[in-house]
Amino acid sequence: MIRRRTVLSAFAGLFGLLATGSNLQAAEISEIRLDWATYNPVSLVLKEKGFLEEALKARGIKVRWVQSLGSNKALEFLNGGAIDFGSSAGAAALLARINGNPIKVVYAYSRPEWTALVTRKQTGISKPADLKGKRIAVTRGTDPHIFLIRALQGAGLTEKDAKLVLLQHADGRTALDRGDVDAWAGLDPMMAAAEIESGGVLFHRDASANTWGVLDVREDFAKAHPDLVRVVIAAYEQARAYALTNPDALKSALVSATKLPEPVIAKQIERTDLSQPAVGSAQAESIRAAGLALQQAGVIPASTDVAAAVDGLIDPQFNPAPAR
Repeated sequence: MIRRRTVLSAFAGLFGLLATGSNLQAAEISEIRLDWATYNPVSLVLKEKGFLEEALKARGIKVRWVQSLGSNKALEFLNGGAIDFGSSAGAAALLARINGNPIKVVYAYSRPEWTALVTRKQTGISKPADLKGKRIAVTRGTDPHIFLIRALQGAGLTEKDAKLVLLQHADGRTALDRGDVDAWAGLDPMMAAAEIESGGVLFHRDASANTWGVLDVREDFAKAHPDLVRVVIAAYEQARAYALTNPDALKSALVSATKLPEPVIAKQIERTDLSQPAVGSAQAESIRAAGLALQQAGVIPASTDVAAAVDGLIDPQFNPAPAR
């Protein structure tokens, strides 16, 4: 009897420890950290409307917002553990994962044409081949950078044939306006501002070479807290639906965040499709094409299995249910 009681007591203690451990694990998350970015319009609506804060209130989980100035910054924050969810271009996420950044793509916040190659009037630049020997402002590790590499590749050139000036996107636009560079691998909304305010010329456009705007999550976070990933995506869906049904509110959020005039923001929105949030074959094909082009250009090692890397990057298990 004593042995039986001892065993039962041990089991009771074990279950108590397990329950305590479970509660501790749940208590570990007191805050979710997300980025907001002017190239991710849905994030601005989500931040402004407080949908995520409302969804997490009952759990006692707070939300902390961090601004990302480009895919490179969002991916740096994710890799360093400074945020749990970050906004990037699909191809930039692929490069990051290949380089050891353990992230998953779980949502598509936009299908944009957000990048093109931009120059000033009267530079004589009208096509990518004209960039040989020219100074080009670019933010390394972003969709504009990848777009530039592919454009040069199409003209039989590489990055070494031009003079890359590494700047964040807004500083690239300023450098172009000042004449410090001959061209810029642009990104909206700064690119739209260059068009409307400075007469910038988009001399090379290719919507198909713009990869999707995707929401990345740290892989360890997704494994440990899949329920919270679903909560974040559900809140994103609220914000996306609100943006689609309230275009003036979307425009207002962008104007407030960027301090840019409405005509500039209207140009950005015109080039941004918010209708396809689920991730899957469409994003995979776009990212794979970019990855193979980068591999041919020597940016991705020849030994890399690009298709496998894409498969490991995209995680459709959190896709929102189709609208009825």
